[in-house]
Amino acid sequence: MPTVSFWQRRHSESDTAYDVAIVGGGIIGVSTAYWLAQLEPRTRIAIVEAGRLASGASGRNAGFLLQGVTSDYVTDRLRYGEEKSRRLWQFTRENRELIARHVDARGTGLETSGSLVVAGSEAEDARLQAAVQALRSDGQAASYLPPREVARKIGGQGFLGGLYVTSGASLDPVALVRYLAEQARCDVLPGEAVVDLHRSGSRLVLETAARRIFAERVVLAMGAYLPRLLPQAKAYVRPVRAQMLATEAAPSRWLKLPVYSHEGFFYLRQLVTGEVLVGGARHLHERAEVGYDDATTGALQADLEAYLYRHFPQAVGLRPARRWGGTMGFSPDGLPVAGQPDGLDHAFFATGFTGHGMGYGFRFGRMMAEWVSGDPSPAGLELFHASRLQQVV
Repeated sequence: MPTVSFWQRRHSESDTAYDVAIVGGGIIGVSTAYWLAQLEPRTRIAIVEAGRLASGASGRNAGFLLQGVTSDYVTDRLRYGEEKSRRLWQFTRENRELIARHVDARGTGLETSGSLVVAGSEAEDARLQAAVQALRSDGQAASYLPPREVARKIGGQGFLGGLYVTSGASLDPVALVRYLAEQARCDVLPGEAVVDLHRSGSRLVLETAARRIFAERVVLAMGAYLPRLLPQAKAYVRPVRAQMLATEAAPSRWLKLPVYSHEGFFYLRQLVTGEVLVGGARHLHERAEVGYDDATTGALQADLEAYLYRHFPQAVGLRPARRWGGTMGFSPDGLPVAGQPDGLDHAFFATGFTGHGMGYGFRFGRMMAEWVSGDPSPAGLELFHASRLQQVV
């Protein structure tokens, strides 16, 4: 972890104090702040961010609001069981509905167009068909689209059938994070990397190069970077890199909903302004796509281009305009993790969203806010509590 010199500390800014300090200015941190402000209007809240709002994974994703955990509901059921999968799906569905009710759609680019998971193999196609039946039996709206209908709906080629979910959506993730932080009416402290957390008397202390921040309660919403401050969190999260690219704007918009394919290892959307965003291909470079290095690689970026031009002829000739990477936090079982650090009462953490932070984030922030406000078992916590992993680690 970064260190702070004697001279930096001597010439630091004034110490500050808050009721709640939230470390991390991504979707989880700002959502927690938003809901805390609703629950405790008089509470003094600070978001302490090493960079700026949404500078991490929350500002580097495709902006999908998908339901469920994996690319299809059958896989969810096999991995987590029927009852837990049903509750996870409902949790992510609530996330989307809460955003639709509480967030300014015009300011965040929210599009409630549904989402489509398309099959890249016959085995995946069979799972998607089975997933439709399973979702309908659980009261969720979903339909199977045969290959011809998939091609018509997204202008793609080389795919089999698809699972269309009416409640899927997409938005501008950076705009969402900034909007929630503004609505929370809290102090945002950018450029403040927290290097130590400890207790002093009845208060918790966050140490940065610039100051000490005292707080009655602390929420650590640092994603993959949590183990750098809280070493015990290595049991719950590891850093995995994702890469994306955006093309120059196309003259027309031919894709109007977010698309997952090949078991979720490729994903893309087209913005209203014409740019096409495509990401994934991590499974083809699994050993290289680990760690905290914010970089892109020629081999993986070439795979993204090949996928885009092979399956979407309308994109042929569109040049990549921007390439980027982002570090995600992956948990051992693919589900987010919420817990409390050993020996630090009134401190909480949330991590391990495994590439689905936008799909969980706003609803997860409400759960965290309720927990921080004194509810010992807010709805949903039992799905994500760190205690479930004690036998895994």
